[in-house]
Amino acid sequence: MNNRRRMTGTVTSNKMQKTVIIEVSRTYRHPLYKKVVYSRKRFMAHDELGCQIGDKVRVVESHPISRNKRWVVEEILRREIGGDDTLPEA
Repeated sequence: MNNRRRMTGTVTSNKMQKTVIIEVSRTYRHPLYKKVVYSRKRFMAHDELGCQIGDKVRVVESHPISRNKRWVVEEILRREIGGDDTLPEA
């Protein structure tokens, strides 16, 4: 295993070709006020695996692929059942 950063997040959009938007959420306790704080951040990631909305994925840091893409989907950890947003052909 190499020393590139890895994060786990949920796919929130797959409307682009070979690109998905990942939302990474984390909770932590505020250092002064001791209140639980929720934060989320969205990343664009290169997708060759065909992720669907709602999938839980692991992304890995990479060289800049485009203006906003610096991450690549490494593996799909959990598929979302019924996450396919295409209509069945008649």
